[in-house]
Amino acid sequence: MNAPVSAFKAADADDRGTFSGFVVDAATVETVRQVATELGWPPERVEQGGLSRAIEMLGVGDAPDFLLIDLSESIDPILEINRLAEVCEPGTIVIAVGETNDVQLYRDLIASGLQDYLVKPITTEMMREAILTAEMALAQAEQEDPSQTAPTRAIGVVGIRGGVGASTIATSMAWVTAQTFNKKTALLDLDIHFGTGALTFDMEPGRGLCDALDNPGRIDSLFIERAMIKADKNLSVLGAEAPVNDLFIANQEALSHLEDELIDGFEAVFLDLPRMMATQFPFVISKLTDVVLVSDLTLAATRDCIRMMTLVKQAAPQAKLHIVLNKVPVAAMQEISVKDFETSIEHKADFTIANDCKSFVEAAKRAKPLVQLTPNAKPSIALTDMTGVVIGEKKPKKANPFADLLGKLKKPENEEKAPKAEKAKKANKPDKGGV
Repeated sequence: MNAPVSAFKAADADDRGTFSGFVVDAATVETVRQVATELGWPPERVEQGGLSRAIEMLGVGDAPDFLLIDLSESIDPILEINRLAEVCEPGTIVIAVGETNDVQLYRDLIASGLQDYLVKPITTEMMREAILTAEMALAQAEQEDPSQTAPTRAIGVVGIRGGVGASTIATSMAWVTAQTFNKKTALLDLDIHFGTGALTFDMEPGRGLCDALDNPGRIDSLFIERAMIKADKNLSVLGAEAPVNDLFIANQEALSHLEDELIDGFEAVFLDLPRMMATQFPFVISKLTDVVLVSDLTLAATRDCIRMMTLVKQAAPQAKLHIVLNKVPVAAMQEISVKDFETSIEHKADFTIANDCKSFVEAAKRAKPLVQLTPNAKPSIALTDMTGVVIGEKKPKKANPFADLLGKLKKPENEEKAPKAEKAKKANKPDKGGV
């Protein structure tokens, strides 16, 4: 029984999420309809007709989530499957049946994108199992749909002048992202000779970064996993301590490939990017979603901040720019004021971090990120809030650790007072049957 094209097009829109079958022989049609009825699917969506019929019908209508096709009459199944792919919507799971029992055909069909291939005669048990497997595959595909996953935030942290604290900010932001916001985070320290990314976590950086930048052909997800050091279950660090007499020059292809692999493999990537590296390899900035420029309140930093802002706007017009004033001293100790700085660069300072020498020194001595060692210090609070804004996440509220204890302490007291209050209320209640 061949349904007219109009009937196919007029089918209820909800049917898009169910099942359609195009089968050559009546016996298989009956078997498939029986299973469809058991699953609550319209049995009329299973009709007699082979692969060519399926191509004809799908060319004028929407494809279902599950599609059954019969290859029994196909002369060149692979060629016709490719034709089917042209009219099928992305995400449709295709199950095929046929009379040829051949391993090579099965492999070719699976390689062409089919979910399964069943050899006739088809039983209801075989059909149920195939559909169950297809449903599991569809559910997994929906969970792994990249369109439902937030894109990786690639954040470059650049110090406008030496010693402004860009590395401290980069490591702190990476730690907060991994710990507070529970994201799979990478920290790439591109100061090849004098990087402190690993040192901040009291670890040895190894030679992973140098090897990667020397050999672009070796860079892949497995190599990166082995080269990076784990500072935490959510935080991986890649850095180097190349000999100071080694005039190491990064391979541009390797650097670009490495950045791409990190962006593909992590939810958030932080680049501790020396200003000379940023000017030498502006393509590194071009792949970033955010650029954090760290400055102090000096005349030289003000001048260089203007120049670096120009570079960022040219190399990465899509990147969001964040200006951070770090180690801000009291007004009497400032070389220039915040107002004069903002007027000169024609951009408001997005974040200001106070100069808390005691906290900074203690974190350096203990080889821990500032936000980890002194979470309640003013700089740590500012860094945590800043990280949330930059990566687009709200800081989760902390549960009250004393809530359960307070509840237990109050409960007996309330239970004890309740009967007394009830007795007092009854004693004071007027007797309706009185005078």
